[in-house]
Amino acid sequence: MSNTTTAAPSSSMPTPTPTPAPTAAKPEKQRIPLMTHLVAGGLAGLAEACVWLVDAEADSGWYVRSHPLDTVKVRMQLSKSRKARGLKPLGPWATAQQIVARETPMGLYKGIGAVVTGIVPKMAIRFASFEAYKNALSDADGKLKPKGVFLAGLLAGATEAVLVVSPMEVVKIRLQAQQHSLADPLDIPKYRYVEDVVDKGLLLPVWANVEMKEGLSTLYRGVALTALRQATNQGVNFTAYQEFKRLAKTYQPQYANVELPSWQTMILGLVSGAMGPFSNAPIDTIKTRIQKASKEPGETALSRLTKVTVSMFKEEGPAAFYKGILPRVMRVAPGQAIVFTVSPPPPPRDLS
Repeated sequence: MSNTTTAAPSSSMPTPTPTPAPTAAKPEKQRIPLMTHLVAGGLAGLAEACVWLVDAEADSGWYVRSHPLDTVKVRMQLSKSRKARGLKPLGPWATAQQIVARETPMGLYKGIGAVVTGIVPKMAIRFASFEAYKNALSDADGKLKPKGVFLAGLLAGATEAVLVVSPMEVVKIRLQAQQHSLADPLDIPKYRYVEDVVDKGLLLPVWANVEMKEGLSTLYRGVALTALRQATNQGVNFTAYQEFKRLAKTYQPQYANVELPSWQTMILGLVSGAMGPFSNAPIDTIKTRIQKASKEPGETALSRLTKVTVSMFKEEGPAAFYKGILPRVMRVAPGQAIVFTVSPPPPPRDLS
């Protein structure tokens, strides 16, 4: 009996080829509307205006807003008499004590109306213009390198300076520079409110057809220096913040695709906010003196800048250009920490 092997019938059906699973399309990141940045920046500015700081050296332990630090800074930048008498310039604390003794504590709040009026539009324009310039400078794939972030910050700072900051600064400094007592009703200053500064020879006479003392152009006295200060401020500020944030996410992979905790954002904003004032302190001091001074016949912007700069260097020395740097950092850095925490700038899509 022979063993027969039966061959398995060959299938005439072709073997089906497995179909690869469809790849999900990467959703395209939607661009945030410009109006959103305007509103967010405005709210951030309102939050900055409400920052409260504690003066740890004050015997009475009083609380002061950030604006008194700006008043102290302006007074320090304008001070020249002590140097002429061979005395050491007053520091921030001694300057504040002098203002309180002569002008009551409310003297620290001179010019606050100009700040309150301008802070919200200033921050709205800053964040909205930064995002607009950042988008314009990005390549076709939406990538932006650090130098692009820096340039966007420069342009945003210049934009806010021309539209809001320069007129606001002129009014604020004119009010802060007046050393009159608020407790003496007979000690009547030239300017008492924001509208007084505007009305007495600046803006309202254009509308009311009243004789002008200095003219509308006074509101833009030092506008180039204001733009340069704001541009360098925001260029350094935004670039430092973006780089610090990138490094923080690199060393903390758990935050690669989410926002950093608020306390980290606040620290990064504090450090980056302090870098701007140190980068342009001489510009700010020269600007303050130019905006406080009255217009002289035959004077040009260049001659005014040269006169103030040369006079400061010859009569007060190089250190004069850094007057008021400590109260300025104490005011700006915490303010930026609050601003970046409330409304952090959108990160660039690529920082390679």
